[in-house]
Amino acid sequence: MNPSQSKKDEYKKIYTKAKPNLLKLAKELYIDDISDNFFLEVVIPLSDYFNSFIEKNIPYLIGLTGGQGSGKTTLSIFIQQILKEIFNKSAIGFSIDDIYKTKKERDKVARNIHPLCSVRGVPGTHDIELGTNTIDNLFEAQPSTYTYIPSFSKILDKHFPKEDWKKYKGRPDFIFFDAWCGGAKPIPENKWKPPLNKLEKEKDPDQIWARWSNNQLAGDYQKLFNRFDKLIFIQVEKMENVYENRWLQEKTMSKGIKDKKLLKNIMNKNQIKNFVMHYERLTRHILEEMPDQADIVINRQDKFKFFIKKNK
Repeated sequence: MNPSQSKKDEYKKIYTKAKPNLLKLAKELYIDDISDNFFLEVVIPLSDYFNSFIEKNIPYLIGLTGGQGSGKTTLSIFIQQILKEIFNKSAIGFSIDDIYKTKKERDKVARNIHPLCSVRGVPGTHDIELGTNTIDNLFEAQPSTYTYIPSFSKILDKHFPKEDWKKYKGRPDFIFFDAWCGGAKPIPENKWKPPLNKLEKEKDPDQIWARWSNNQLAGDYQKLFNRFDKLIFIQVEKMENVYENRWLQEKTMSKGIKDKKLLKNIMNKNQIKNFVMHYERLTRHILEEMPDQADIVINRQDKFKFFIKKNK
């Protein structure tokens, strides 16, 4: 995107109007160092772009993808706010993290396939049916219909009670779905590599788990991803950035936890490094392939230094 001066002036006016609520949202998300440019150069231009879409009888489904901690959910929340407050469009979003399989379900797969299947995150550990049913319900909703939006606690490793899930009324103009592997294609055999980190070498040397997850990605995940009207990719330079961003995300998440017992579940930096190893194989594939596949590529250079690199 290379907006004209008149567009830039328009974005500044929008930002002036929306800034109080945007900063309020940032505070609720425990983000205390967000920059004006993040809104002026990324959030508002993208919101304006989505607002230009032709109205239709069903929602637009927008996917956001990128490595762990890249800012997908945060970007989604801010775009939804601008669409609602400035452009009077209805929008709702949720994450692939909200549709994890239960620990009991994952443990069952772990007993049958491989112990690593119990660790949430990789393809095969999500309840894709729950995600597609939620999207279908939103697509088919009537003005008075309420749709429950799934919500999962990473700290507790379980879904919040359904009565505590957000209830969305009516049919939205936009649905935003963020997923670290959103839009990803399975790794083809000619690009398959031997165990590539400590975790794989020690716990999955025969690559039973890695291939199981790749096969899972080839199934219902593709049916869901193929429904995206647009796919946004938040790009980082290298895998090391993913580790750093996920560690930053963990620290930010800890700010919102008041229960000292639950704080014990927050991972330290070494635990984060081990955890992200579970994602590394597919993440590296995504970093390589996604810039060509995605409709919109946003480059993340620093904590909140983003710029739009490509928009088909």
